[in-house]
Amino acid sequence: MKLYFAPRTRAIRPRWLLEELGVPYELVKLDLARQENTTPAYLAVHPLGELPALVDGEVTLLESLAICLYLADRFPEKHLAPPMGSAERGPYYQWMAFAEVSLDPAVMAFYASAHSNEELAKHRTRLTAVLDFITAGLGDREFLVGGAFTAADVVMASILHLANTLKLLDGHPRLVEYVKRHTQRPAVRKAVSG
Repeated sequence: MKLYFAPRTRAIRPRWLLEELGVPYELVKLDLARQENTTPAYLAVHPLGELPALVDGEVTLLESLAICLYLADRFPEKHLAPPMGSAERGPYYQWMAFAEVSLDPAVMAFYASAHSNEELAKHRTRLTAVLDFITAGLGDREFLVGGAFTAADVVMASILHLANTLKLLDGHPRLVEYVKRHTQRPAVRKAVSG
């Protein structure tokens, strides 16, 4: 199994998950400053030159969410996804998709280009609603789904970590606590350590 990776990209999510799984994999680091993601060799893996990409035998997957879903199911004995058919499986899908489709764009609006005060106010209103929804869904639990850490926590905590770094979690102490707890896991340290 081979993960194509660059720091400070969405590739951190599948790398963190691979470290949680404790399975062997090859890490192929691409230097974006040197445009190593635009070489013919990498474009043969990902035609758009984006990261991450995972190659597992005959399977090539793009998009961090798809890779995380695949990896959690590929190793069911590691229990990083609720079992198929269980009551937790639907909420697991919901939180995985919500993190990627609703939370990530709301956070990235503040990370990306400059906006007018009016645009920032709209983005802030949307982000607050998204963060309130996550807070309510999390309740007083440590994990998003069931009583155990899953790939949904990897995806959610990685995006919330960026939000916290950007000082966007003010007024959401429960989410700050959630991020700090999960980003102190040993697998995170391995995933971000070069």
